[in-house]
Amino acid sequence: MPSTKSAKSRLKKLLLITGSILIVIPLIIILCISPLTKYLVEKYSIKYTGRQVRMDWAYVNPFTGYVYFKNLKINECESDSIFISANGASATFSLLKLFSRTCEITQLTLDQPNSIIVQSQNGVNFSDLTKRFRHKDTIEVKTPFHVDVLNIKIINGVLRYRDNRIPINYSVVHLDIESPGLAWNMDTLAAKVSLLSGNGAGGIKGHITINLKNLDYKLDAVISKLELKFFEQYFKVISNYGSFRANLDADIEAAGSFKDAEDMDAKGLIVISDFHFGENTEKDFASFEKFTLRVKALNPKNKEYLLDSVSLSRPYFKFERYDYLDNVERMFEKGKEGINQSAGQFNLIVAIGNYIKALSENFFRSDYTVTHLAISNGDFQYNDFSLNEKFSIAANPVFIKADSIKKTNSRVNISFSTGVKPYGSGTINLSINPRDSSDFDMNYNLKKLPVAIFNPYLIAYTSFPLDMGTLELNGNWKVRSGIIQSNNHLLVIDPRVGERVKNKNNHRLPMRLAMYLVKEEGNVIDYQIPITGNLKNPTFHMGDVILDIIRNIFVKPATTIYRNEVKNREEDIEHSMTLNWETCKSSLSSHQERFLNKMEKFLQENPASSVTISPEEYDAKEKEGILFFEAKKKYYLSINHEKAQSLSNSDSEYVDEMSIKDTLFIRYLNKHLTHSLEFTIQDKCSSLVGSGLVNTRFSQLCKNRKSSFLSHFTNNEIARKITFNPTQNDIPYNGFSYYKITYKGKLPDYLVKAYAEMNKLNNKSPREKYSKERKKII
Repeated sequence: MPSTKSAKSRLKKLLLITGSILIVIPLIIILCISPLTKYLVEKYSIKYTGRQVRMDWAYVNPFTGYVYFKNLKINECESDSIFISANGASATFSLLKLFSRTCEITQLTLDQPNSIIVQSQNGVNFSDLTKRFRHKDTIEVKTPFHVDVLNIKIINGVLRYRDNRIPINYSVVHLDIESPGLAWNMDTLAAKVSLLSGNGAGGIKGHITINLKNLDYKLDAVISKLELKFFEQYFKVISNYGSFRANLDADIEAAGSFKDAEDMDAKGLIVISDFHFGENTEKDFASFEKFTLRVKALNPKNKEYLLDSVSLSRPYFKFERYDYLDNVERMFEKGKEGINQSAGQFNLIVAIGNYIKALSENFFRSDYTVTHLAISNGDFQYNDFSLNEKFSIAANPVFIKADSIKKTNSRVNISFSTGVKPYGSGTINLSINPRDSSDFDMNYNLKKLPVAIFNPYLIAYTSFPLDMGTLELNGNWKVRSGIIQSNNHLLVIDPRVGERVKNKNNHRLPMRLAMYLVKEEGNVIDYQIPITGNLKNPTFHMGDVILDIIRNIFVKPATTIYRNEVKNREEDIEHSMTLNWETCKSSLSSHQERFLNKMEKFLQENPASSVTISPEEYDAKEKEGILFFEAKKKYYLSINHEKAQSLSNSDSEYVDEMSIKDTLFIRYLNKHLTHSLEFTIQDKCSSLVGSGLVNTRFSQLCKNRKSSFLSHFTNNEIARKITFNPTQNDIPYNGFSYYKITYKGKLPDYLVKAYAEMNKLNNKSPREKYSKERKKII
């Protein structure tokens, strides 16, 4: 019995010792091999990788094949800068497969990795690794060694990209990647990706599958409110200056090949919103509120473009001409040179542009459908600063609409409508053959456009403005195979030449003689101008114009009395209802003084009557004139070494007539520039003079005009019958500042008589023909 107990005790002790050995020895091995692994990795990392690898501690389990590195850090090549770091890196190896010459990592995880990719003239900062581990020609072995990396995870990573050549700085944060990995005998790598932008708001989620041999891909991605501000860095390579921002939302499914841009089959939704591009954050050249592209099917290789809708809301574009180049050329003055300089390096904007070009190259030769096309509330502005005064016109609001644009349709109808700022409107209706752009029908109509808006050009080329007149232009075009048949009707109602504007830079043409020859007896310019030929070489038929000129030479002398009567009645009405001011002047003409004396007499004779004056100041033009004068005055005083107090009337007249295009004056302005982005004479003068002085002078001008007007009413009783409304700063229809005169009570007899006589004249030939057009203008 004792021997049995002893045997059991010895067995129990043996099992305990054996178990302890089985536990302790592996534990000892693990405890020894983990620091040994850390030591060996850190010691030989430079020898085998060319980079220093460091970590806080390592855990290696040789029995399960599990490896973990805490706070892993890998330096740049021959540098103490960090290339990649991770809070933790773990991997599990399949030990059994090592015996079959296969290194299989069944699980690879990077926890909070932080890495930077740097592009320089010498290449990327990991090119040394690719060279070191590149496959070399070796003697073929019967049983090659294979590597599998499976179940890859990147958790909450940060990836930064820097291109020192441009320079570009971009980063993504909260980078999460899950992939089943890649075995040695597999060609396809798949991954689920999620990330947020490190350069603003927004992020991307999606799946991507890539065939590493033929570079075929398949992806679906959702982009949410991604800020595209980082594009600005690429713009700086191809432009001299500029500011850019936009947001991107998208939901895309696509399959294709990275080798060929046209080899793609895609569908989905792309929305770009809050787009702004311009000189700086405050001054846009182009912008829009939202661009939406909804694609049913896009397959350039099969020539299939099926677009459900294309819409653009509130687009804005401003084009400006300067003495040298325009705003687009100024921004991209290096143009192709800048793009060519970046040809040896990656530029995202150029790459996207080339990609879109490749996708759309065969659009019109393909089977295409655009179910709905719309542009709404557009604003397109044109400013010309190359003249002696600024010319400005805008199409606003612009609406373009087209439905069912299909190549299979016999015709596609497109409608265009716009307002014209400051006055006018226009419409275009186009019916086009979608298979042949040289086959279309078009009718257009531009109406209620004041000719005074073109005064900057008229003054520059003739020295004479037009202070009255309304332009209308309409026509119908029928074009087949590029051959034009069209009728175009030009009508200018009641044009009138104003007083000559004296300036050394203005050309002078006999405008009064020209108007005499082209105007008809009804005080209109009315021409039919057919256009024939082809689109590349159209022919304008001016027969109607020539016949009218010849006719006027012989017919108009006989109608001189009639035309003078019309002119006198028009002036009586106009001078009774408005008082026009010469730009930047506060003095009255002798004719205006006689009219005010007549008004004073009328108010004396009619105690119950009164007058309300509504000042309409063309503040933009007046301030521009003041700005030019003050800048030229500074220049004049500077070159003559005089003080402002010594400026005589003749000096002021000389300064007023001095050209703003004078080379010595421009050289003087350039010496006083505050920054390099002042391209217009207006900006340069403002830099010299300052807006404060201009505003002061304009305010004083308005006061002087009021004083000059009231000075003719010396009787206080009469003066109290004149009420001034607050000044309105706007663009007057006739292009000049004026006082609008409204009578309360009895109207002056001379005004009633003028109206009555004018109505009679309007209802008789030849003015009767255009009575409807005149009523539309009012």
